[in-house]
Amino acid sequence: MDVLITGAAGTVGTAITDHLSDDTYDFTLLDVVETDGPGESVVADVRDYEVIRPSFDEQEAIVHLALIQEDGKFSHTSREVSWSPTLQANLEGINNVYEAAIDAGVESIVFASSNHAVGMVEVRNSPRVYHDEGIVAGHDEPHRPDSLYGLSKSYGEDLGRLAAEAHDVRFYALRIGSVRESQYDHPYGDAERGVEAGRWERGSDAYEQQVARMKGLWQSRRDLAHLVECCLQDKTVEWGHFYGVSANERRWLDDLVHARETIGYEPQDNGDEWDAPPETQSEK
Repeated sequence: MDVLITGAAGTVGTAITDHLSDDTYDFTLLDVVETDGPGESVVADVRDYEVIRPSFDEQEAIVHLALIQEDGKFSHTSREVSWSPTLQANLEGINNVYEAAIDAGVESIVFASSNHAVGMVEVRNSPRVYHDEGIVAGHDEPHRPDSLYGLSKSYGEDLGRLAAEAHDVRFYALRIGSVRESQYDHPYGDAERGVEAGRWERGSDAYEQQVARMKGLWQSRRDLAHLVECCLQDKTVEWGHFYGVSANERRWLDDLVHARETIGYEPQDNGDEWDAPPETQSEK
């Protein structure tokens, strides 16, 4: 199966190529830097339609992950309500990718949306949401973006639905929780990274809150790749969104039943099965 991945050099892109077989998938890896992975590397910017358009020819599916940071970090936590170059750049990139996919006759688009598309559920209920199983953003939760980043993901979901209903393309939006690079691919990853950066000490209240949050939001790299594969192999969905989390018991993005029944998502990992970071477990 021929699959083009934009933003292929990033954390989510490498999770896909690390875990999906190159015997099944012929990847084209598009990014603004050379990508070391299985498949052809294309160096291009999704804002340049004429440059990226040829890479869409003969592709069966597009996985759009590319994130543009034009004016510095695209903050997930800023509550600013204002136009910015970064927001403009990402909306332009989404439009270009969808337009190229439709023009090339691609069968399906998988879009890396985010939990931040409904992130105000967490913001308005923090820190109780990390412990109270009664707070849930279900499959029918309307867009509640918590930032301009979340707003851009909501836009990508809505434009994808328009593309699917107006054109002959299937669309899948993945509201990804927290996927991390390999060395932090566990629910203690963010907390341990904070220890390494000197922001807090292991076992402190701040550390434990990070662990509690990740035990709800974590999606392992292999579960993320499996979710993407479920979308790539599906032939039944016209458009839909699915939460990208592992089988965490305390998750508040509680939609695994819908993903399981609709596209066959069966996550293997569970954040609550971890009681310590891997380096301390190995010391026991």
